[in-house]
Amino acid sequence: MNDLTAIPVPTKLPMAMPAAKPIFSYPRIGQPRPAAPFLPMSRAEMEVLGWDTCDIILVTGDAYVDHPSFGMAIIGRLLERQGFRVGILSQPDWQSTEPFKALGRPELFFGITGGNMDSMVNRYTSDRRIRHNDAYTPEGIGGKRPDRSVIVYAQRCQEAFKDAAIVIGGIEASLRRIAHYDYWSDKVRRSVLVDSKADLLIYGNAERAVVEVAHRIARGESFAEMGDIRGVALMKRTVPASWTQLAADDIASADEGARMTRDGKSVVRLPSYEQVSADAETYARASRVLHRESNPGNARPLVQRHGDRELWVTPPPIPLTTVEMDQVYELPYARGPHPSYGNAKIPAWEMIRFSVTIMRGCFGGCTFCSITEHEGRIIQNRSEGSVLKEIEAIRDKTPGFTGVISDIGGPTANMYRMACKDPGVEAACRRLSCIYPAICPNLNTSHEALISLYQKARELPGVNKVNVASGVRYDLAVESPAYIKELVTHHVGGYLKIAPEHVEDGPLSKMMKPGIGSYERFKQLFDAAAKSAGKKYFLIPYFIAAHPGTTDQDMLQLSLWLKRNKYRADQVQTFLPSPMALATAMYHSGKNPLKGVRRGGSEQVETVKGLKTRRLHKAFLRYHDPDNWPLLRDALKAMGRADLIGPGQHQLVPAHQPPGTGVSGGEGTRRTSTRGFASFTTKGVGMGTAKIMAPRPPAQSKASRPSTGGKPAPHGRSR
Repeated sequence: MNDLTAIPVPTKLPMAMPAAKPIFSYPRIGQPRPAAPFLPMSRAEMEVLGWDTCDIILVTGDAYVDHPSFGMAIIGRLLERQGFRVGILSQPDWQSTEPFKALGRPELFFGITGGNMDSMVNRYTSDRRIRHNDAYTPEGIGGKRPDRSVIVYAQRCQEAFKDAAIVIGGIEASLRRIAHYDYWSDKVRRSVLVDSKADLLIYGNAERAVVEVAHRIARGESFAEMGDIRGVALMKRTVPASWTQLAADDIASADEGARMTRDGKSVVRLPSYEQVSADAETYARASRVLHRESNPGNARPLVQRHGDRELWVTPPPIPLTTVEMDQVYELPYARGPHPSYGNAKIPAWEMIRFSVTIMRGCFGGCTFCSITEHEGRIIQNRSEGSVLKEIEAIRDKTPGFTGVISDIGGPTANMYRMACKDPGVEAACRRLSCIYPAICPNLNTSHEALISLYQKARELPGVNKVNVASGVRYDLAVESPAYIKELVTHHVGGYLKIAPEHVEDGPLSKMMKPGIGSYERFKQLFDAAAKSAGKKYFLIPYFIAAHPGTTDQDMLQLSLWLKRNKYRADQVQTFLPSPMALATAMYHSGKNPLKGVRRGGSEQVETVKGLKTRRLHKAFLRYHDPDNWPLLRDALKAMGRADLIGPGQHQLVPAHQPPGTGVSGGEGTRRTSTRGFASFTTKGVGMGTAKIMAPRPPAQSKASRPSTGGKPAPHGRSR
């Protein structure tokens, strides 16, 4: 079968995932020294620490918050523990080279990241409009980082110190590690490694790779010798003769380089940058092959020609063990913003300062989501003891704590300690999702460990409430009524957000999301648990407009579903094609990379690109807004559904138009009546943020209300 949702497991299985060197087992560099209160951001701080130079300087597009929800803090503290002297250049002014000279030339390398979010997603809306705020900047001020930050920062570092080594990483580099479609310029761009002229790219969760890279540079090795490190990309002149090349670059052939070689020393050749930039169907082939080679247990290196050089991408990193996860999250973080910011508020920090990350990764496989490309599908868990210790640290050390943990979760709320029952199957599997189109029988879906963690967390002295603000994967939750009971009774504060994303099978099949029936089953269990607990709680679903595979008819059916269920969506965002996502390949090519991609044999996918149609799809989600009614009336007439125009409960929009409305071209005013409804924000990182109105719950105290945002993603969490 060539469907990535149902690839059979090979009959000959490896014993388990390959072993990896523990990240805290390397010999310490230099003399032992105490951890810095904060990693230095100035020469004055370096002098206090007794440093005349830094070994490594991290350059980031975010404000420096020394907390494990912020990528640069994790990498900085991890390298510090290895014995390296690490400095931070946070949001340097890129208009000149001087700010990049502030800490001098690093002895080993500059480590460059755009920050916790891709700089283009951070700066522009799905309609390519400029955002005027930035949650990762003091006071939320926008414009403090350049577009394509990784490229710009790398150029400035090279201008400041021409002989300095440059290593790029983070979510922005991860999602641009091969030739990729760039929504903002509407073209395929080269790998960011090529455009930045960096020496090395580290992708995914970078702990393993960055520790090994740093130690090997310190030993005097060259970057050319690092093609054996997992989770990196580098440039080569040629493919070594000892490697067997498996061709996946001929779009006229059904051969996608999937066969396994006996000696295992094989590399899969992707279509070149020149090929994918000239032909969208070939781009879809490259995307398909990249995602197939994403399991650390069986992925092969990838090679993609850029001009006269070869981009070499090694297999994904081996996931961290629970012991390593605990060690990473228990590094000596200051757990707050750098003192140089004074009393300035950093919105992302304010959002997550009372929350705890318990796991990484997601095996859901949603095609619009960036988690898989960055964090992978294998769940990496912290121990119960480590999580409880962090909650106690928040209670005892974080100013302003009132007894409420705002979130305990990760990319999803309820995948903690879930894994394949058979390590051999896990290492061999090539399915993109463990739960689509149905839950794999090899997946352990027990929620017992998570329930135990919740119970122990809420019993800690000084902790009054532990909220769950991360999105609940409801198709997993229905496997455990006990989990739903625990969740509803103790961890919901009025509303619970979940993400059905749509109600029609067409778009859901392209998203790799379950049918709306799963939502209905969860709602029944949720409502029953709320009634049993004597509480009046509400589910808040959120949806994506204009996703590939969505037709006008699909959006009409979703709109009617919303009206029947008395939901009113506000601040709707349309699908945003992020680099490297499978849904982005669908958007760009009009082909389905979930199926085999071959000239003349690829499955077509409906795409929504025109501004008028994108506005129409948004308008269907906001059927209640009078400014959208003219657009919806015209569409309903064109679709032969004029019967839905009128005052009836079964009809979508009225025939009359209130004075002074209907002149915004379908953009809406966000000022419709909320009689009987309450407006609040639900979290949808990346593609599908929506504000939903639902029946108003009983009044709550401020402390009992759930977080409306959830935590920002260390390493780019996304839905």
